[in-house]
Amino acid sequence: MQENQTAVTEFFLLGFNGSKFLRFTMFCVFHMVYCGTICGNLLIIFLLSTSRNLHTPMYFFISQLSTCDIFLTTTVVPNMLLILLNNGGTITFAGCLIQFYFFCASEVFECFLLTVMSYDRYVAICNPLRYNSVMTSTCCVILVISCWVLGFSASFIDTLMAQMLDFCGPNIIDHYFCDLNPLLEIACSDTYPIQLDVSLLGIPALIIPTIIIITSYAKIASIILKIPSSTGRQKAFSTCSSHLIVVSIFYWTLFSVYVVPSRGKSSTISKILSLLYTVFTPLINPIIYSLRNKDIRKAVTEISSKYLLCANCP
Repeated sequence: MQENQTAVTEFFLLGFNGSKFLRFTMFCVFHMVYCGTICGNLLIIFLLSTSRNLHTPMYFFISQLSTCDIFLTTTVVPNMLLILLNNGGTITFAGCLIQFYFFCASEVFECFLLTVMSYDRYVAICNPLRYNSVMTSTCCVILVISCWVLGFSASFIDTLMAQMLDFCGPNIIDHYFCDLNPLLEIACSDTYPIQLDVSLLGIPALIIPTIIIITSYAKIASIILKIPSSTGRQKAFSTCSSHLIVVSIFYWTLFSVYVVPSRGKSSTISKILSLLYTVFTPLINPIIYSLRNKDIRKAVTEISSKYLLCANCP
């Protein structure tokens, strides 16, 4: 049997320090945000699966993004709420690795999915006549499955490397979930191999998708600017503006936490930045797509009217 070199069997997550009133207030706020996130994303999935007008590649990808948001926030927020109530909480070594695995998988999946969605908008605007032949149902399903496989595969490698770290000193993690950087800070073994591994995986998982997204939107912008009428330009831009906002928010927070050097960055700032993409971004995404999308607003109106008529039927 392979000897377990990890002396620490559990970790203590500090969460957010503060008075009991502050922690209870944060609990109430984050609990409402979590409920709103689940309900909002489930509503998006329900609308896109029941409305025939929304059975297009773009909305299929949006439904997958909503699934990912539910997956991500459920991995992190429930345990964070318990930590807020108890002023900290323990998590086993295995539980910490499992949480890190699913968190990492959802983040990598979203990176690839947002890249696929930018390519979808590129084909729709730059090659509209070929759109139906390029973005077929089979192609969309293959792209989404590939994103999930890549996400879970990259996460498995990172988690495997994290499992090889030795934790023999303090077992206190100054964070509200098991993220990579806080784990590296308390490891008592050499962290260079996993840092090298993360850097190498970051090229296909973060850098290449970023380049593809920037290139796609640069070409989209060049095409939109060539449209003679302002109405045509506005209509073309509206088809990708929601996705562009989501991409900007997601990548800004991701780069702020994992790419910008952590030296001089306090743990409080790191926690706040992490809250943006683990708690608030999954809530913002369905709001952006529902408020800025006429088709989704129309589907909400139609389904609401349908159920109201059924409720009033004798």
